[in-house]
Amino acid sequence: MKEPVSTYNAALFNIEQAYHVFSDNNHQIHFEAASEEIKIVPGRPPFNYCGKLPAISPENMGDNTFRERYNVKYAYMTGAMANGIASERMVIELGTNDILSSFGAAGLIPSQLEAAIIKIKSALGNRTFACNLIHSPSEEALEMNGVELFLKHRIRVVEASAYMDLTPYIVWYKAAGLSEENGMVKSDNKVIAKVSRLEVARKFMQPPPAAILDKLVEEKKITPRQAQLAASISVADDITVEADSGGHTDNRPLVCILPAIIALRDEITLQYGYNYKIHVGAAGGIGTPTAAYSAFSIGSSFIVTGSINQACVESGSSDIVRKLLAQAEMTDVTMAPAADMFEMGVKLQVLKRGTLFAGRAQKLYELYRSYNSIDAIPKEEKEKVEKQLFRRSLEEVWGDTKDFFRERDLDLLHAAEADPKIKMALIFRWYLGLSSRWANGGEKGRELDYQIWCGPSMGAFNGWVKGTDLEKSENRKVVKVAEEIMKGACYYYRKNILKSITNSK
Repeated sequence: MKEPVSTYNAALFNIEQAYHVFSDNNHQIHFEAASEEIKIVPGRPPFNYCGKLPAISPENMGDNTFRERYNVKYAYMTGAMANGIASERMVIELGTNDILSSFGAAGLIPSQLEAAIIKIKSALGNRTFACNLIHSPSEEALEMNGVELFLKHRIRVVEASAYMDLTPYIVWYKAAGLSEENGMVKSDNKVIAKVSRLEVARKFMQPPPAAILDKLVEEKKITPRQAQLAASISVADDITVEADSGGHTDNRPLVCILPAIIALRDEITLQYGYNYKIHVGAAGGIGTPTAAYSAFSIGSSFIVTGSINQACVESGSSDIVRKLLAQAEMTDVTMAPAADMFEMGVKLQVLKRGTLFAGRAQKLYELYRSYNSIDAIPKEEKEKVEKQLFRRSLEEVWGDTKDFFRERDLDLLHAAEADPKIKMALIFRWYLGLSSRWANGGEKGRELDYQIWCGPSMGAFNGWVKGTDLEKSENRKVVKVAEEIMKGACYYYRKNILKSITNSK
């Protein structure tokens, strides 16, 4: 079977035109309108009907119950990118077009987060959007403050990410939105949990532990009745299976982990007798129509894109970062220590092309592992850190770090003042935290220190759009990208059915 004369790309896509030339020596496609039905006929005139290809549109891909649950037009979501990279502008643009988007709340102090929530809600009204709630084991106050703001402003969808276990905060958010309606549990607060491990998926698919619910009741954060209702439903309404993605990732292959978590979902649904569906979606590596089609074809209810949206004009990143991302290839990524889980040795995936961040961040982690305090680090090593990375004295950096954590997390600051190992971690995290802000702000002179979260899907996307109007970063808009990926997924869906029909004749 030959490819269409003009194969699908992001420019001027038209299903009818693409399929009109899709033929080989034995079969041709005859249709009134490709958007309705394609008829497959053998040979040359006179044509004899031998099969048909049903119509499908982007609105048909994935699970319709997912679209209904969130009142959106596609089984498509843009995931959160921290520090507001998944910006207010991005969320508003997608929400206005009835596409689900998650605001990048992670890393923002409460005043910044609240201002963003007010801006988005004012623009979108009753349209659906999500906010990210990231697990912050080293900064527990951020997670708590996030939930307080979400409940205060009635944020109805939370994308929970980087969790290794359930915390009281995510359970609080879920349970606080529960009530009864006609004898059924009504859940106003929806949780979409992003996971990459079966053991974490299981925790989110099960009801919350009684110990957490009891403590929330004791603290008067939820009512006894809400605790009872929570004990009968899953913590997460839906699950995003995160494969090889930008930022936090376990680099899992989607074809292995997605089917396993779908099977786990079916097992747990039967075990607890849920009368609703926990949708399982796919994230990580979704940057082209073929990737989207592949995810849907192995059972994904919805898809989530990430890295490719950072290269769009609506992202909270800078023009220089967008241009770097638009030049990336699939191999231009690497792993580096994560700022939010630095002490635990957790890594995230970043762009390596055009930046030295990954190697410099790894050097800081090696120093942290090798010594128990700043004072214990050899003089020559400290001088390298001050001159090459920080460009400031360690004392000056500690002064800035104290000012930062006075507003962000006082308890952690007090712990650091009492423990030199914690103090060293916070000083090193100064660099890791600012490196992403330097990238977002396009800080001049700090280009080699830019921390740019990126997965291999970015390179795949760049290859796909090469030669089209979307090749240039200034032409990339999040709604256009979403629509082209979903239309392209339809194309490959129909193409593969067509292959199966013609191959059987």
